[in-house]
Amino acid sequence: MTRDITPAQTVGPFHGHALPFAGGGAPAPVGHPQTVTVHGVVQDGAGEPVPDALLEFWQAGPDGSAPAVPGSLRRDGLGFTGFARVTTGRDGHYLLRTLPPGGAPYLAVCLFARGLPHHLFTRLYFTLPGHDPLLAALPADRRLTLLAAPDPGHHRAYRFDIRLQGDRETVFLDFAEPPSRHGSRHEATHGDA
Repeated sequence: MTRDITPAQTVGPFHGHALPFAGGGAPAPVGHPQTVTVHGVVQDGAGEPVPDALLEFWQAGPDGSAPAVPGSLRRDGLGFTGFARVTTGRDGHYLLRTLPPGGAPYLAVCLFARGLPHHLFTRLYFTLPGHDPLLAALPADRRLTLLAAPDPGHHRAYRFDIRLQGDRETVFLDFAEPPSRHGSRHEATHGDA
């Protein structure tokens, strides 16, 4: 007896339905002259767009400070929050309007998408700084996956595509859990392995 093949199920959760908020992709104050636009496409390993990804961005303010504007999920259009949350469209494209960071020369990026049991962390650099421990630990071609390219067709715009796997995969960061302060012997030796 043969049975028909059942359709595949996409693994959730689907973050793009409940977490976006009005103005989520615009942490820069309205009309600020230093605003830059960052856009790109999130792609799977085959180069296909991921239409329902959610990206969060954290960054320092232009003066290098950690923004302390209350209510970063409720934009007032005046203060810089340093936090953004955007979704990708059907074509995998996203758009962010922010200010260039001071101090730390990058935006921290967290990516959520269907089929990913854990979110992914990466960085977006506008320029490659002279000394950065993360970049120094990477081969030159891998560093380029963290660099936003100026978009010559638009004023103060950059393109930053994220490739989840395969050829030209974006560098993702792995943050190991710190050992427990009162951890067991196994936990203490696990980090030495």
